[in-house]
Amino acid sequence: MVRTHIVTRYAFELLTFATRLPYHAPTEQGGAVGTKEQLLSLLEDNRDRYVSGEKLARAIGVSRNAIWKAVNALRAEGYDIAAATNKGYALSQENDLLSPQAIERFLPSEHPFSLVVRKQVESTNDEARRRALEGAPEGTVVVAESQTAGKGRRGKEFFSPAETGIYLSIVLRPALQADRAQYLTTAAAVACAQAIEQVAGRPAAIKWVNDIYCDGKKVAGILTEGAVDMESGCFEHAVLGVGVNVKPPAQGFPDAIGDIAGSICSDGEKAVRNRLVAEILGRFWTLYEHLEDRSFYSEYRRRCFLLGEPIVVTRDGSRTRARAVDLTDDFKLVIELPDKARLELPYGEVSTAHAR
Repeated sequence: MVRTHIVTRYAFELLTFATRLPYHAPTEQGGAVGTKEQLLSLLEDNRDRYVSGEKLARAIGVSRNAIWKAVNALRAEGYDIAAATNKGYALSQENDLLSPQAIERFLPSEHPFSLVVRKQVESTNDEARRRALEGAPEGTVVVAESQTAGKGRRGKEFFSPAETGIYLSIVLRPALQADRAQYLTTAAAVACAQAIEQVAGRPAAIKWVNDIYCDGKKVAGILTEGAVDMESGCFEHAVLGVGVNVKPPAQGFPDAIGDIAGSICSDGEKAVRNRLVAEILGRFWTLYEHLEDRSFYSEYRRRCFLLGEPIVVTRDGSRTRARAVDLTDDFKLVIELPDKARLELPYGEVSTAHAR
């Protein structure tokens, strides 16, 4: 069997990769559950409510001294845990650190995800891809507080500062031909836009093919990568990456993206990141289970703000002025050139002066 690695930009960039190794369960958060993780789950279930050390110790089956040590360990990681005599411990409602325990509060009790949360990675897509090659099951999700080399389309970097956004990647094993990879990206775009509206109350539009905008600013991006069996043309695995700017960075956005980047929440808004992760995962999975039906096409088209707008298309190093006039049922962008000729774009970098 011949396999290769691809990055979906509608023109696949082919890179070889190593033979798959046996998969072993992760040892980070999301692996074996210890006292600290069990304590965090109990505190998450009782946010802003005090639970006595005795009750916590009895529930977990450890000593009260072990609870005290676990509380201090969580505080050292940044969790705001109050303690009061004769009352016990309480996790602040304002705590916004990402954790499997906090994310699972907003997921159905029966869900397909195996959550791994890291403080920092180079790239969640790279980490998820490594796990996929080791045999990680479909539904493995890598979430990070920050990325040192976050990946965007066409080799661009995705700005990923700590504790201000969500950066996640999902391991998928779709029974899907590689030339339909855009179904994954467009389904994720719909799920992400819907989740932002649900959690932040901000109208969200889609810029073909993979960017989410609120009030004229880019707030989220999606990158789909994968490995394909070249004999069948089907995915062996895919990695779907989503990055969302949730709160404004303390030092602002870099100059290179300062004019276009935005956030879905103001700096003083309540904790939403764990809920947003869960909303994106749940909404995407609902679409993914019936992906080839493309039931989300009308929703994607409705949110696609390029249609009817003058645009500039960059492909293979050349720039072309055109107008975006339609979207095919397999998500190609139909453009009209100045001479009225029409083309269907399976990929390309598109810009417009009328982003909203």
